[in-house]
Amino acid sequence: MFDFNFGLKNLQSVGYVEELKRNQDVTLTDLGRSVDLTNYPTEEQQKAIAAYWNKKNALRAERNKAKKVADEGKEEAVDSDDEQDSADNDWKTQLLDQIKKFSPAKFESFSRLLISKMGVSIDKIKGVQLSGDHGIDGFGYFRSDEFRTSRVAIQCKRYTSGTVGESEIRDFKGTMDSFNAEYGIFVTTSYYTDTAKEIAAQGNRTVTLIDGQELTDLVEKYQLHIKPVTTYALDDYYFEKD
Repeated sequence: MFDFNFGLKNLQSVGYVEELKRNQDVTLTDLGRSVDLTNYPTEEQQKAIAAYWNKKNALRAERNKAKKVADEGKEEAVDSDDEQDSADNDWKTQLLDQIKKFSPAKFESFSRLLISKMGVSIDKIKGVQLSGDHGIDGFGYFRSDEFRTSRVAIQCKRYTSGTVGESEIRDFKGTMDSFNAEYGIFVTTSYYTDTAKEIAAQGNRTVTLIDGQELTDLVEKYQLHIKPVTTYALDDYYFEKD
């Protein structure tokens, strides 16, 4: 549901769907009915999407600040758009926004840590120390259930806008060859173009692509520097009209 709701908000921010409201169908705008999605999201649309979430994060920060000085139950009502965001959407959106603010070095370190949680034994030298590693940001070894150990090359791109395209994946595959890596993992805070996805799956040395949304899912799955909290969500009974 996070991917679905996140995607809907992105479509709303670029004018493809009408304003989203609780318990109402999603309606395409005239633009949304006729648009060619081949190049979605464009660089301009990426900026619009980023501006939308920046505004949401600013509103969330103001609300959190108000909570510190207001008694529970006396807080001001938030706008209907914010109310429909689930708690899951809320923290994952904040998480991705914070990851995008990492320095390149911290993002690389974060990515290696996450991939190590996924079962890859990270080499402490290759891709970690700046010693002419030809652009890789990590290297490791994965042992399968069949007792086969595979070499894994890692590439990280912390993008606040724009997408990862075909050229980045081709370059990374060339780097994989120089390290004789059987597999590659490419991590970004953004998205991949359809062509990039096709190139990643071609040949004997495939590349696993992790985008911004999947990144937040993996942080949740492996509980990476997050603290679970218990909360409750109201079901539709409380929103039905008499």
